[in-house]
Amino acid sequence: MRVCVGVRTQQLIHRVSIHPVRPSAAVRWRAAQTRLFCSPPTEEEKPRPSMLRHLTSKIKATGPITVAEYMREVLTNPVTGYYVRNNMLGPEGDFITSPEISQIFGELIGVWIISEWMGAGQPKQLKLVELGPGKGSLASDILRVFSQLRPVLGKASVSLHLVEVSPTLSRLQAQILTGNCSQEADAEDEPVYRRGETAAGLPVSWYRRLADVPTGFSIFYAHEFFDALPIHKFQRTEKGWREVMVDIDPEKPDQLRFVVAPSPTPASSVLIQADERRSHVEVCAEGGVIIHQIAQRIAGDGGAALIADYGHNGTKMDTFRGFKDHQLHDVLSSPGSADLTADVDFNYLRRIAGRDVACVGPISQRTFLKNMGIDSRMQVLLRNCSDASTRKQLISSYNMLTNPTEMGDRFHFFSLLQHSRLARPKTVQGLNMDKKSPAPLPVAGFTELSFS
Repeated sequence: MRVCVGVRTQQLIHRVSIHPVRPSAAVRWRAAQTRLFCSPPTEEEKPRPSMLRHLTSKIKATGPITVAEYMREVLTNPVTGYYVRNNMLGPEGDFITSPEISQIFGELIGVWIISEWMGAGQPKQLKLVELGPGKGSLASDILRVFSQLRPVLGKASVSLHLVEVSPTLSRLQAQILTGNCSQEADAEDEPVYRRGETAAGLPVSWYRRLADVPTGFSIFYAHEFFDALPIHKFQRTEKGWREVMVDIDPEKPDQLRFVVAPSPTPASSVLIQADERRSHVEVCAEGGVIIHQIAQRIAGDGGAALIADYGHNGTKMDTFRGFKDHQLHDVLSSPGSADLTADVDFNYLRRIAGRDVACVGPISQRTFLKNMGIDSRMQVLLRNCSDASTRKQLISSYNMLTNPTEMGDRFHFFSLLQHSRLARPKTVQGLNMDKKSPAPLPVAGFTELSFS
């Protein structure tokens, strides 16, 4: 007997056993744009000033650089990059994300993944691929759900694949996910630069590029990943579209400034759509490449992708900003000392994904989590919790995740699926004209749960 996805998803949620609430950090939350920041880094953690010298030397040698190149250098330079050298997550870092706020977030993502695996016919192999795993909290919560729902997975072979450029964060992820059961590759150019195994025996592998992750049926997920990828900025002028560049201020040689390229650049010639109506546009070409890779893998090998980030549907213009010490920060000031981010253009991701896959969303985080049954999960947790401080923390975390004025309407969920997941049932031809093939299960999270 075929069960409605709403009932089945609810059953999965209720089968996740009660887990101790993650200890609350002594954090004073501040909602700024969609980021939550904590105490500033200590003097020992502050970046060295070499990033500015590196950039000014580069500009003097080759001329103004694109905003994309600026972001790439500032965030991921292998020597002085912000993400490479810092542990920016958590109470001792610069910001906190949803998985750190409440384990319920990761639990529901885990249920979503299992729901999509079931909707795809329960393949024998399941690769979980996370882009930008942060501290590893989200993966840890997902794997806990997988452990508790192991009977549902049956004999399926599950493996975890993490795409991470930061050596600092990869070591932290390995400690959280595998304890001491991981080791680094001997050669730096190895596609898999770290391997490990969870306490339950699930293999975990680390990669610097998505292209190095083995093919096969995969569920891709990315939380606050695409917002940090380099963007190109373009300005409409009387002479047509021109790219915004980063240059040295001639009056202040130790400072950077934005300038508009006097003539078309390769990026301004190919990345702007002919029907674009905005006067200022940000395009994340690197994000487009990754989405294209994911779409091709889903179309060829099966699977799905779930992207959670803050963004828009092709409507916003200037969203490039920096964050430091709880506050908005000038993106060109003290490069390497602050996080740089830009809202995700989901309309662009949808266009790049192409016709080989089906795109669902974006919908607000509030809607997605409620569709996934966060209210039911909260009721279970509160019913089994007698400690007043823990109950208060649960309610506060729930409010942070779902309140429209907090993160509820600022973050959005977007999914890539095989077309077969949404295909209408076909009527069987012949003598049994009244019979139809089974209808595909609605996509959990993007469809309101139903008990009918």
